[in-house]
Amino acid sequence: MALVNRSLVTIDDLSNGEIEALFSLADEMTDSMSEQFTLCQGKVLASLFFEPSTRTRLSFETAMHRLGGSVVSVADAKATSLAKGESIADMARVVGSYADIIVIRHPWEGAAKVVADYAGVPVINAGDGGHEHPTQTLCDLYTIVKERQAIRGLRIALWGDLKHGRTVHSLAYALARFGATILFHPGQGLEMPEHVIRKLTTEYGGELRRFEAVDAGGGGLFPLDAIYMTPSQPHQLAMMPDVSVQVELEMGVDALYVTRLQQERLSDNADDEGVKESYPVVDKKLLNEKEFERTMVMHPLPRVGELAYDLDADPRSMYFKQAARGVPVRMALIALLLGVKEVSSPEEDDWKHDYPVYCGGLGVRCRNPKCVSIQDTEVKYIKHQFQIVGNQPLTLRCIYCEHEIYPPYIASSDWHDGTLESKKYHSANSHWARDIKPENLIAFDTRDEAESHGFKPSHFVRNNC
Repeated sequence: MALVNRSLVTIDDLSNGEIEALFSLADEMTDSMSEQFTLCQGKVLASLFFEPSTRTRLSFETAMHRLGGSVVSVADAKATSLAKGESIADMARVVGSYADIIVIRHPWEGAAKVVADYAGVPVINAGDGGHEHPTQTLCDLYTIVKERQAIRGLRIALWGDLKHGRTVHSLAYALARFGATILFHPGQGLEMPEHVIRKLTTEYGGELRRFEAVDAGGGGLFPLDAIYMTPSQPHQLAMMPDVSVQVELEMGVDALYVTRLQQERLSDNADDEGVKESYPVVDKKLLNEKEFERTMVMHPLPRVGELAYDLDADPRSMYFKQAARGVPVRMALIALLLGVKEVSSPEEDDWKHDYPVYCGGLGVRCRNPKCVSIQDTEVKYIKHQFQIVGNQPLTLRCIYCEHEIYPPYIASSDWHDGTLESKKYHSANSHWARDIKPENLIAFDTRDEAESHGFKPSHFVRNNC
């Protein structure tokens, strides 16, 4: 397996086979930790953390030191030229000339991708806003495999802040790919984002069953928002979805993945006070229910009240093991990206979708206010680019933060007969959404926008058909 010179920005940058091979290397390194010290001698890791971190930052730096390498670090954006208005792209070019590999955490979603695009060395995403945290997911998967030997067929509940929690976004994608059933239990108003749900259901082939807020989802289990079942369900149960859900819940939960409320990503309005007050808590009383008899309790940490301290001595609690396993997992990842280690893996998985890219250059931009692509310092470098992931309705996914937009109007850069009279724009829900070639597609948010670029409305706009 050749991971050398590659970057890890999202969990989808690694195939299932590559993840399993990385875990084998982590096992090998755990068993012979002192023998790894010469692997990265002379190599430098740049540790760039522009948000607070304890476990992730220290485990990366410990991993590099245990491999015999050196670390240079930044822990405060105010102490860098970013505070002077320098772009992330410029910073990446400079740091890439100093270090052999970069680890970055940043509050802007998609920032790690920008660094990977410009640094010229491998880049590891240590968390970009509420987007993803792929190395935490590697630690989570590794813990599940070590404790349960396999992931396929397990029932894993995601608990708490599913809206802002980057760890659960990465983990949900990976669990779906590995064939787990996912139970969703969000806090009030903290449901999994729709673009994450869409990706789960359109790209991994499973089925999502939603529940009313007052519905306990069947049985005595805690209330559910939804359950995601993979295509590996027995055929008879798949034909009877309600029965299938009931059977899944009666079999209990294999792992409960608890997350804290991401207060730093909340607004200051009054509604958020209700979110804090009603946030669900995991304690001994919950775990005494029969459904949790064999349940592993996991947490990426830190915890701030949602996970009772009296569970620490419970043999089902795995969160400190998760943290400890971060060192060998990140050692293996660094060694593979730097090419000082290689491992064999099965053939590449065929789950990844190759969507056409929208590069129209006119009209639309990401609407996620936390996306790196719309920040003032970055727009001089970054082009607004999207994957075309659907055309009924037209759906564009930002290549940086993965939020989706649905432009209402479209046009073609191939103006039919090439005359100004035929330079028309159309409703995005007309047949033109299917007929215009991706390389010719132009999308607009408003009629005024389309007409300001010289396009005239066609009858598909007037009739809205």
